[in-house]
Amino acid sequence: MESLVRQVPLVLQVSGQFRARIESGAWPRGSRIPGEHQLATELGVSRGTVREALRSLSLTGLLEPRVGDGTYVRATNEISGVLVRDELSASLTDVLDARAGIEAAAARLAARKAQPESLTALAEVLEARAATLESGDLDAFVAVDTDFHRGVVVASGNPLLLRLYDALAEVMTESIHQTATIPEDHRLGDAHVDVLEAIRAGDPEAASQASYALIETVKLTGSGQ
Repeated sequence: MESLVRQVPLVLQVSGQFRARIESGAWPRGSRIPGEHQLATELGVSRGTVREALRSLSLTGLLEPRVGDGTYVRATNEISGVLVRDELSASLTDVLDARAGIEAAAARLAARKAQPESLTALAEVLEARAATLESGDLDAFVAVDTDFHRGVVVASGNPLLLRLYDALAEVMTESIHQTATIPEDHRLGDAHVDVLEAIRAGDPEAASQASYALIETVKLTGSGQ
């Protein structure tokens, strides 16, 4: 049984433990969580306490109760939870525009101060991206493509920008799922290379423009990131 500290209201402790399970992946997005009775027994608290904790996480958009079917994990953090709950992510164009802003800022910073290991990692991800295209595995392609875009943000060296990107990761990844296809338009592969080359060259303006151009190419072709 997970330890609970009695000085802190039990509902807050329990909701915190549930949130930790979601963030750690113990309760994956889209999965149905255990029932109230099981959770109450597990933690040694009342079902009412569990119910209130679940309700608080449902209000933030992390959980989704379904009548007659149980409670499901809807998002892994509060920011994406709000987006899903309020259906703000319905417009693919809006998501792509938001990505363009964040990724272009990251690319600009990366061109100024990317470490050699970050550049190596980005080059390796691009190679893996090409390999998954060859294999025809769409899910693997989406995963490695997501790694590239996050890698640009990592290379920026800005922890706050990375935290923001990770908070929106589910929305960002969903936009890739919606637009990725195999085979891919060659312009998209070229656009990714352009971003990396501009960062390598240490040209902030070119890196920013290349990142914006990549997203515009996604809009134009309607496939792949």
